[in-house]
Amino acid sequence: MYDNPVISGFHPDPSVCRVGDDYYLVCSSFEYFPGLPLFHSKDLVHWEQIGNVLDRPGQLPLPLPGAKASGGLYAPTIRHHDGRYWVINTNIDGGGNFVVSAERPEGPWSDPVWIDLTGIDPDLAWEEDGTCWCAFSGPEGGVNMARIDPVTGEVLEEPFATWSGSGLKYPEAPHLYRIGDWWYLLVAEGGTERGHSVSVARSRSPRGPWEGAPANPVLSHSGTARPIQNTGHADLVEAPDGSWWMVLLGVRPRGFTPDVHVLGRETFLTPVEWDRDGWPVVAPVPVSHAAPGGAWHPLPAPPARDDFDGSSLAPHWISPFARREGSWSLAERPGWLLLSATGPALDRPGYTFVGRRQQHHDCRVTALIDPGTGRGGLCVRLDEAHHYEVEAGGGEVRVVARIGPLRQTVARRPVPAGPLYLTVTVRTSDLVPASPELTDGGTTGPDTIAFGFGDPDAPDTRQLAELDGRYLSTEVACGFTGRVIGMYATEGTVAFDWYEYAPASSA
Repeated sequence: MYDNPVISGFHPDPSVCRVGDDYYLVCSSFEYFPGLPLFHSKDLVHWEQIGNVLDRPGQLPLPLPGAKASGGLYAPTIRHHDGRYWVINTNIDGGGNFVVSAERPEGPWSDPVWIDLTGIDPDLAWEEDGTCWCAFSGPEGGVNMARIDPVTGEVLEEPFATWSGSGLKYPEAPHLYRIGDWWYLLVAEGGTERGHSVSVARSRSPRGPWEGAPANPVLSHSGTARPIQNTGHADLVEAPDGSWWMVLLGVRPRGFTPDVHVLGRETFLTPVEWDRDGWPVVAPVPVSHAAPGGAWHPLPAPPARDDFDGSSLAPHWISPFARREGSWSLAERPGWLLLSATGPALDRPGYTFVGRRQQHHDCRVTALIDPGTGRGGLCVRLDEAHHYEVEAGGGEVRVVARIGPLRQTVARRPVPAGPLYLTVTVRTSDLVPASPELTDGGTTGPDTIAFGFGDPDAPDTRQLAELDGRYLSTEVACGFTGRVIGMYATEGTVAFDWYEYAPASSA
């Protein structure tokens, strides 16, 4: 059996391709750099991040022009054709649609080739004669199609409307496939919230006309009590044994009504069958299911602790908007990550932050920090207007909460100079209720986020504050991303000896 999600945490809009016995998958990254995380698997279940497609500042202007939370890079598609790997994507904050390619999935990936097409969520598909089609969500709604040259970016035939979906709002995220004698067009509909759905149409030609499946939408959890919701933005892949599978995004909402989700939209896997009339039949997304082909290729879990002994940061470390040259160093103080402040607060773009996605509802993050004469610490970030942090500097440690227009220091304690431990602990509220003084007997959010200092495994650990997690949820803050827990500096240079992320089972 395998458990969903197969890639937890903020990994939305998955697109997948298979080359031989290997699968490769990319996800949206929005305002974060490096961009477009890239994963490898042998079984569609165990995924290892092998890099990021856009990992050089020269591939995109940084910071992204007009950058904003939930802006940036939307909905990539990955394909393999003619011996090369191709990723097509949209940068909504500047430039529009572009293609990058590589001989090996590990890279290096080329600089972007820009395509003069107005729309989002582009896709690539080839006919046997080499004709390349780009399907995308057009500016007027519905799916458009254009012939392009992916090498030069030239639009060889102006875009034309193809299919507007089954009638739900926002038909988008098209993927075009040649399967047998039919061309299939898979789309997302209903918006990316609770009404999110997957629909499909088919034609004998990529030009259409398109016939919608009688059972559209072929997948939707809308209006159900299933623990996985917002199911949509899917891609199809055939396994070597001939079975078919769908990767898609979904969320795991929790808390009192209305349920909220905090980890962002995650990557899920569900089986696909074909009926006698040639239409895909998609199973409701299971919490657990029989693994593809019954074969397991387990990967070692990513290390929970980073001691910063290498010469570069691991690919799962991300920064909002940019990672400015000179703002971080692994060489200046060997065995430590040094962060130098580029902005005075976390309330507007331009600050120094290096973090990783929160991937478990219950987890603990601990870091050993030496603030020196600077100021910095650990932050749970959703965007510039929604974040909590515990920071050290100026002879004290304090907890700061930013919720919409309000910013408040909720706790502070004096501490001696020198290195100290900082801890963030996230616990689901139905397991560990929020403090009575926090809620006044009212409802709590999906989790509580506690902040402390001192050795987390020693009896002298001190808890500074416990905050309601609902204010760092998508339903409150809005947007497309999930929580990222990271290290930051807002004054001077701050050193981090190590950072440890531990799920609750090992916390």
